[in-house]
Amino acid sequence: MFNAEDLVFIEERGSDLTTVKKQVRNFEQGFPYLEIIQAATIGKGIIQLNEDHAQQFIDFFEHKLEKGISLLKFVPASGAASRMFKSLFTAKARLENGTPEKEVLQDKEVQCFFNGLKKFAFYADLERLTGKPVEQLSALEVLNLVLTEQGLNYGNLPKGLLKFHQYQDHSRTSFEEHCAEGALYAKDQQGKVQMHFTVSPEHKPVFEAHLKAIKSKYEKLFGVHYEVSFSQQKPATDTIAVDLNNKPFRNGDNSLLFRPGGHGALIDNLNDLDADLIFIKNIDNVVPDYLKAETIKYKKALAGLLLNYQKRIFNYQRVLDERHYTALDCKFYAEASAFLENVLNVKPPTNQYYAEKEELYHYLKSKFNRPIRVCGMVKNEGEPGGGPFWAKNADESISLQVVESSQINLEDKKQADIVKHATHFNPVDLICGTKNYLGEPYDLLLLRDPRTGFISYKSKDGKELKAQELPGLWNGAMADWNTLFVEVPILTFNPVKTVNDLLRKEHQPD
Repeated sequence: MFNAEDLVFIEERGSDLTTVKKQVRNFEQGFPYLEIIQAATIGKGIIQLNEDHAQQFIDFFEHKLEKGISLLKFVPASGAASRMFKSLFTAKARLENGTPEKEVLQDKEVQCFFNGLKKFAFYADLERLTGKPVEQLSALEVLNLVLTEQGLNYGNLPKGLLKFHQYQDHSRTSFEEHCAEGALYAKDQQGKVQMHFTVSPEHKPVFEAHLKAIKSKYEKLFGVHYEVSFSQQKPATDTIAVDLNNKPFRNGDNSLLFRPGGHGALIDNLNDLDADLIFIKNIDNVVPDYLKAETIKYKKALAGLLLNYQKRIFNYQRVLDERHYTALDCKFYAEASAFLENVLNVKPPTNQYYAEKEELYHYLKSKFNRPIRVCGMVKNEGEPGGGPFWAKNADESISLQVVESSQINLEDKKQADIVKHATHFNPVDLICGTKNYLGEPYDLLLLRDPRTGFISYKSKDGKELKAQELPGLWNGAMADWNTLFVEVPILTFNPVKTVNDLLRKEHQPD
């Protein structure tokens, strides 16, 4: 399968040969579907907070802050924003090929963009670039100014560096909005806001320059000190590509082709970070200041809820670590089992009751001794994204999992019916506790479910290929975590998938 040059290439790029061979086998065998048991709904896997409960958890979070817990905000921000401008790139190509402007502007997405042009936060930048009203420009001139190096170059920049929101006397990029958010819920007792962004290597210098330009402004505005770090997806997490016969795909120079392994590769980056509490949120899910209150409230409430449940988990961890299984009475086993099954929603394998004390002791110890995450869930209003389900794990236990539609066999009527009755979906709003009661970090790489990867079809140099994505960061990469789902308001979820999403009222000035 691999020649001597391949082996040298694999080693030099930091990949593991055994892992690469396993990836090829995955192409040959395919990934199994994940068996979902039922959709998680309010009262059956999803916690719904009333105002009193939310305030109690906020108070508990702030109490723990006073005790000195460390916080970190983790923001996946890799990749260019080119997909945001797909319709505009298409329009640009049509205009360059001679299609009449009037015809191109009949496209709904393109029409929406031009009709709302003055409402974009980057509109003033366009006028500065041209020195004349943008309305006097042709459609092609405007598109070139927005998308290419002739102007803003937004088609090649990452989302984090695009201007999202207009304020009275300034505008903000989504990176700046995350800095503002971080100051409002991720500030520790010393006023430090620790933030980490995963970025592409080619974009890191631009991010660093942007940070340098705005850092002191936001430190003064919020009375904080930012500690911002950046990392890239590690080359070792790239996956090998194969041709349609599952043979390693080769470039024109006969070298092997490796491709980025998707956002699941970021579990390696997360594993390198050190904090008691880690907030995870996508780069494009931010709102202007006047709408931030609800986001801040629920971030703190979910953090307090995690810390509250984690405190109880730590108690069980400590007892199970310090005492022999014979020294624990039936009352402890009953209480611990009930908490695991009814609160943490981890059901033992069917017909497995662990009648023997020693068996039950080891089962409880393994299930409590895991990181914990709290995932915000919003009511399903037709947005794409993974959903909250009860699912069967590799060890036949049943627990809460964030599941993508690609992981489910939708041709199976029973599985499709479960999906049809789902009420919520995952907006990527996570808070994580990645240490045990002794403050020791878990090795997150050992807690992935390798069965939950994904195969897609791509092409390179005119040749078709098969690519492989690693288990998703909030899907299979966190499969073996203790998981809690909490309903959060839809207002806390305002992603920007296309440029026209910035015209929604949630991204416009008050």
